[in-house]
Amino acid sequence: MKDKQLRLRMSERRYNKLKLYAQEKDKTMTQVVDELIDSLPQTESGNSSPTNIAP
Repeated sequence: MKDKQLRLRMSERRYNKLKLYAQEKDKTMTQVVDELIDSLPQTESGNSSPTNIAP
């Protein structure tokens, strides 16, 4: 599986909160985001196709 990149904008407050949390847990920010995404419930079809994402 080839890794994808995601670029997003967030407030400085949220960025610092994420960075601090990752440091406290001795993880990278990517690991924290990956774990959050993995904790999300599956969609009904279980498909991550962009057609299943609401605009």
